[in-house]
Amino acid sequence: MKRLAPRALICVLVLAVCVPVFAAQNAARPAPPAATDEQKLLEAMHLITDAKLYDYVKELCAEKYSGRLTGTPEFNAAADWVASLLKSWGVRPGGDKGTYLQAFPNPYSLVFKGGLLSINIPVGTDVIKKSYAYEDEFIPGGTTAGGEVTAEVIFVGYGVTAPELGYDDYQGVDVKGKIVLMDPEVPMRASDASDVFKKWRPYSFHQYKLENAVAHGAKAMIYNYGPIGNPNNSYREGFIYHHVGAAVVADVFAGTGRTYDDTVAKIRKDLKPQSFATGKIMTVKNVAERHPEGIGYNVVGFIPGSDPKLKDEVVIFGGHLDHLGRLWEMMPGANDNATAVSVGLGVAEAMAKCAIKPRRSVLFLFFGSEEQGVAGSDFYCEHPVFPLDKTLVFINMEGPGIGDRIHASGAVTYPAFWAFIEKANQKYVHRPLSGGPASYPGRPREDSARFFWKGVPSLTFGASGKPLPYSTYHLPKDRPELVTPEIMTDTARLFFTAVMDICAQDGPLSFRPKK
Repeated sequence: MKRLAPRALICVLVLAVCVPVFAAQNAARPAPPAATDEQKLLEAMHLITDAKLYDYVKELCAEKYSGRLTGTPEFNAAADWVASLLKSWGVRPGGDKGTYLQAFPNPYSLVFKGGLLSINIPVGTDVIKKSYAYEDEFIPGGTTAGGEVTAEVIFVGYGVTAPELGYDDYQGVDVKGKIVLMDPEVPMRASDASDVFKKWRPYSFHQYKLENAVAHGAKAMIYNYGPIGNPNNSYREGFIYHHVGAAVVADVFAGTGRTYDDTVAKIRKDLKPQSFATGKIMTVKNVAERHPEGIGYNVVGFIPGSDPKLKDEVVIFGGHLDHLGRLWEMMPGANDNATAVSVGLGVAEAMAKCAIKPRRSVLFLFFGSEEQGVAGSDFYCEHPVFPLDKTLVFINMEGPGIGDRIHASGAVTYPAFWAFIEKANQKYVHRPLSGGPASYPGRPREDSARFFWKGVPSLTFGASGKPLPYSTYHLPKDRPELVTPEIMTDTARLFFTAVMDICAQDGPLSFRPKK
């Protein structure tokens, strides 16, 4: 047997003495206290981080998703990616046949590079063609047909034919084979007198205006709408159109003895058409492809309530996943509305991983086809996963990613719900917070309008702050680098804590206004 060196022998003797002492001390030390509900909530809340949400925005704006136009394979790939995250966190599928996808019919158009807009300018005996710049002066219509038209431009005001209102923008002008120039909306503002506007409302839709132009024989349209992109319109075979801005409109009116501003002001003041043949010859061209077979998808996942008596009550988080696709450049749709999807995903992960389980059910709903006529939310409202009369509130998000303050339409309308938002903000987030009433008298421009009209308490949240130096709405400029990650994080944390508080309440809840 080998004898231990003196130094080793000392170490062995020290261990022999110390180990029992340490063991005794550990046995006597009390176990750490169990985490409180507050600590569990905070632990889950801090899973929501700036870097994570910003990465989601960048992913959704990637070239491989090609602007997320509903119906396209690229949109489907984005929907599958969102569904894969929900699945990885254990959020249950709420779509068709055990999937996360709820399908609905959704025809769509692809618009390719090659479109143009030009005007003929007579110079003596010659004609000079002035071409307009893509994005700054025109953008192709999102449901345009392909083709080319060269013809005279006829100004037709708002493009409305309303016999019962004694109003017809096409009276006295011949637009057959011509290009029509018209304004969006109607001469009566929604805020002027709600009862009066309701009579005009059917004529304010883009679809009506395009179809009325076709019915009167026009072959093309330049729509004074920006120029910004928009795929929310009708498709008519052979009908070509662009969205144009002030530079194009000014050139059409130049030399006619009229100005655009005075002409439109007179229409609004007298409610009488001021249509006329401008004498200007323009060329409108687009390269496009129609897909009537298109199918759209909503992405649907939910966390079931843990309380047998309360689990049938549901809170819905929503935001549209889609954007404009390509017109012909890619429209990334970072703030509109990748930021909303990112906020929703942040809430979904925190709630799924939280040690406290919500007593009520929470549904995560990422819509397709908001940009193509809010078709996804319309379809969900007709085919809900949870009954709409059991839906406590629909929290919609539109552009929650740029700014330093949070605003919600609907806060004034639903004070009982808003109290939970204010409480969570004061305790956890500390952001400037404001709200107005819920009101959708005009076209349903937001998914929340569909729920609101069904009687579901509906709010739309967004961010605001110092204006950007240039417009990004429905333009290729809506890119991730303009997003403010911190406001997304705070918005997601606000929703998470407020809804967890709602879901913890005893007894049945209702946020519907009292009649």
